[in-house]
Amino acid sequence: MNLVNLVLRRAVGMLAVLVGVSIITFAISHVIPADPVAAALGDHARDDQIAAFRAEYGLDKPVPQQYLVYVGNLLHGDLGLSIRTRRPVADDLRDFFPATLELSLAALLVSLLIGIPAGIWSSLTRNRLPDNLVRVFALIGGSLPVFWLGLLLISLFYNQLGWLPSGGRIDDFVTPPTTITGLYVVDSLLTGNMHALVSSVQHLILPAFTLGYFSTAVISRMTRSSMLEVLHQDYMRTARAKGLRERMVILRHGLRNALIPTLTIIGVTFGSLLSGAVLTETVFSWPGLGLYATASAISLDFPAVMGVTLLAAVIYTLANLFVDLSYFWLDPRIQNGA
Repeated sequence: MNLVNLVLRRAVGMLAVLVGVSIITFAISHVIPADPVAAALGDHARDDQIAAFRAEYGLDKPVPQQYLVYVGNLLHGDLGLSIRTRRPVADDLRDFFPATLELSLAALLVSLLIGIPAGIWSSLTRNRLPDNLVRVFALIGGSLPVFWLGLLLISLFYNQLGWLPSGGRIDDFVTPPTTITGLYVVDSLLTGNMHALVSSVQHLILPAFTLGYFSTAVISRMTRSSMLEVLHQDYMRTARAKGLRERMVILRHGLRNALIPTLTIIGVTFGSLLSGAVLTETVFSWPGLGLYATASAISLDFPAVMGVTLLAAVIYTLANLFVDLSYFWLDPRIQNGA
């Protein structure tokens, strides 16, 4: 299988997933016993106001026709008009998504920098004290509720020690960097705004660790399990017999093969980080997609909810595509069609 065929097959699968998600989300939004008109206008709206509202959002048409109109708009990049903000949903996503993406990428970085080395260390010290410590660390990470961990970190590092801020993306007295990517840390580096860089990094530490702790536990356990399977393989003994240093044997030969199942977890983890950011963003007052989705769901803003759902589906499928491409690079058998 060559790279082009792999990408084409995944692109077709991505299209099928998006079609399925759009149908299911649209159907659910019209099945639940709730009226977005009443939520938007209140119980005392006049009949002419209700009729105008339904006509504006296409709610006066039959449901199948509404879906066809919705799909037609999607093909032109139109996600509809938000009932709550009265703005195009695409514009809202463009404003809120960079904050969630920055938080999720930082959480994933925390998970990789801690989880993979911890898993390797645990496998090399199997059933000894370091292994037990890592396993306890992973067990705690998989058990702690996100909101409780966030509140605990705020209490310790903000209330008690005063080392880190409690919420937000940047200090109120610091001017945000010029928007290039929407990621404050990246934009601060690109524009050379050191004050914004320091402030945005400080605000990012606690929510990133809170969101990434569970993923760190999962990645460390998967890395440990995969490493234990490859440490005693024939090619590992051959590498040692050639006189390679142990570090080279572990990292170049062992870790590369052990990462193949771990990559699957990483891909799924990144998608779950985006969806799991809702609680983290609430605890840390992080102005991202999670808060936007929560407010939209409470106000029965169906266009916004469907827009967030489609965006999440796109991200999941792109993450899976990245994982498949990583397989292609790590395992020569895939390149040869084995």
